[in-house]
Amino acid sequence: MEKLALKEKIGYALGDGAANIAWRGVATFLFIFYTDVFGINPAAVGLLMLIARFSDGIIDIIMGIICDRTNSKYGKFRPWILWTAIPLGITLSLLFTTPNLGPTGKIIYAYVTYLTFFIIYTANNIPYGALMAVMTGDDKERTSLGSYRMVGAFTGGMVVQGALLFLVLHFGNINPSVDVNKLDSKKYEVTVSTGQDVKNVNIKTKDGIAMFTWANSGMADSLNVPTKGKSFSMEAQKKYSFILSGEENLVAKNVTIIDQKRGYSHSIYLLSFFLSLFLMVTFATTKERVQPPKEQKTNLGRDLKDLIRNKPWIILLVMGLLFNVYNSIKQGIVVIYFTHYLHHQMLAATYMVGLMLASIAGAMITSPLGKRFGKRNLFIYALIFSGVVNALLIFCGPNNLTGIFTIGIISEFGAAMMPTLFFAMLGDAADYSEFKNGRRATGLVYSAGSFATKFGGGLAGAIIGFVLAAFNYNGQDTFAIQGAVPGIIMLMSWVPTIIALIGAAVMTLYPLNQKKMDEITIELNNRRAKTQPSQQ
Repeated sequence: MEKLALKEKIGYALGDGAANIAWRGVATFLFIFYTDVFGINPAAVGLLMLIARFSDGIIDIIMGIICDRTNSKYGKFRPWILWTAIPLGITLSLLFTTPNLGPTGKIIYAYVTYLTFFIIYTANNIPYGALMAVMTGDDKERTSLGSYRMVGAFTGGMVVQGALLFLVLHFGNINPSVDVNKLDSKKYEVTVSTGQDVKNVNIKTKDGIAMFTWANSGMADSLNVPTKGKSFSMEAQKKYSFILSGEENLVAKNVTIIDQKRGYSHSIYLLSFFLSLFLMVTFATTKERVQPPKEQKTNLGRDLKDLIRNKPWIILLVMGLLFNVYNSIKQGIVVIYFTHYLHHQMLAATYMVGLMLASIAGAMITSPLGKRFGKRNLFIYALIFSGVVNALLIFCGPNNLTGIFTIGIISEFGAAMMPTLFFAMLGDAADYSEFKNGRRATGLVYSAGSFATKFGGGLAGAIIGFVLAAFNYNGQDTFAIQGAVPGIIMLMSWVPTIIALIGAAVMTLYPLNQKKMDEITIELNNRRAKTQPSQQ
């Protein structure tokens, strides 16, 4: 029942800040990186995410079993955080590295690096999640720790989602030759060229105001839709011309052309360094206190039997899958939505920072609201509230930025409560198993959280990929992108809402209300107190 010091809570929170540099970076940017930068078909990307994360979800269970059987001077879970700190940073960097390969080679490289990344992520995140359950035996203190954890998670997410596009802008600048010819006060012809072949560049103005249309008749698609920037491939010494309108006093230095491959890779390398550093701090500042019952013997068959009969765990497994599909669709479509529907990619960074600030506020208020309403009821309210508000995005046009930001932020405030509650409730499920069966397998119980997170994210990636493929989306073809806009809007608005409402219905079956958890906590602490003399 020991209360945790602020230093330990912050140290623990840094671990999820690190994990979310990886997780949010992958969930938010990898899909558009694979399709628009690396040049992989969206359906192939969706299938990759589904297959890889399902198979990795099986590894989660294995990792939970390994953690429960790990014995070291650092504990069962903390050493894994240290052992995986540097490998996780390296494998994240490899995901955003683009070797010069053909179509088949790209798919093979994507599968190998994606699977390796998630194996290392599993070896880090299962022990990290389970550590929360053994730092304290107080379920209310765990909820508080969960709030700190989610503040750390959302701060890490805010860093990667808010900074990455600007880092790409910095590291990807190719310093092209730019000629600006003024046609009238707000209209210019801009011609650009470079001395090297660059497979995928993005051109825009620094202020992001000017609208671009192709002046090269051979480059323009049949619609030649004006957009706040264009993505295309450049050949060395070849000139590319655009008509820019809507921005005054335009000069050459205000036109930027970004090599997205180099920009993404160098940006992720930098963030990966901080990821590894934060994980080492988490290892150094935390402590394991709750141990399995002293008389408990290692018995995998018994642990698995107890697990499948643990009704709260089964419901949380399904629930975790659903809310992660909901959140992952919302995250995975944002950059595509802002790039190809609003035609303002850099504004996505501001939007995601707004969402992260709302997430931090939602995580901070979860603990007091959980005490008032109970974790189960609050989970249901959060799902319904967030889902219904998110559906309102269907009514927002590309110029209704105030509405888009307002709806997204309000929806995210409710969505932030879901992971905060989920991981605290997994600790409750571990307590329930010990209460009912006299045995504790914390790592195995927490493997549900990782499985649900990964497979939910994979299922969300598959949904995004298959919907965009159904609308013939091609991230390197302007005409195909415009035809896929209805599918992009669907994925941003009402498709996630359906998942949230299904989740709310499932959560009504969860049996551990606050009254029951108070009874379990008191009984377990009485049992542990009786064993103290024999441990001294």
